[in-house]
Amino acid sequence: MNVRDEGNPEPGLLLHLLLRSVLSLHLALALLGCAVANQQPRPANPIPSPRPSASTETNERSSDRIDRSTSEPYSGSLSIFEDPKREDRLQVNRVMDILGIKTGSHVADVGAGSGWFTVRAAKRVGSGGLVYAVEINSEYLKHIDKRSKDENLSNIRTILGKEDDPLLPEKSVDAVLLLKTYHEIGEPVRWLRRMRPAMREGALLGIIDRTGKGDDHGIDRDLVVKEAQRAGFVLVEQHDFVRPDEVDYFLVFHAR
Repeated sequence: MNVRDEGNPEPGLLLHLLLRSVLSLHLALALLGCAVANQQPRPANPIPSPRPSASTETNERSSDRIDRSTSEPYSGSLSIFEDPKREDRLQVNRVMDILGIKTGSHVADVGAGSGWFTVRAAKRVGSGGLVYAVEINSEYLKHIDKRSKDENLSNIRTILGKEDDPLLPEKSVDAVLLLKTYHEIGEPVRWLRRMRPAMREGALLGIIDRTGKGDDHGIDRDLVVKEAQRAGFVLVEQHDFVRPDEVDYFLVFHAR
């Protein structure tokens, strides 16, 4: 039997001790990593994004809502606008006088149809003035473009508007006329609000319509006044001369 030196342990024992040391070191490092991780600040719970508020468009639609019927926009033959007696019956020159339409004025004819009023206003304002023919029917606008060329009226501009927006340039007009058109506007209060920026200081808005229920190509004048007031307009004049039987009326407003 060989006697072993106590200061030189056998190789197997050294290997065992070495493995235990390595495992102990790994365990210590793992525990240290967990401790460090626990000390790291945890991300705060995400704050839910606030729900988007109602858009301006939605608010506007809500505040401008009307509780009445409107008439379907006329889309038939334009010949009905060209009755030879219409000019005398409506006293169109008197209408233009009241609206302050004169040489150099800029005018909007809304619901222009055949351009019956457009061409009369264009002749009055002359080459220094301008008339916007606003329609939602593109075929009618083509007719007006042709008519203005045939009658050599270069001061007419056609605009394809919307039921809630005339799409007129800002501060572009001195007078506006809706001739038998208001009862067909689907969103009249909103339309009037969007009309205001196009009106210059002192501009007048004229509405000629007939007494009715909204869906019969007419509208009660008191309703028109109330809706115009909601949109920021003030009634300054009202007349009945546009029709001797007083079925038609003529209201004049200015913007507050």
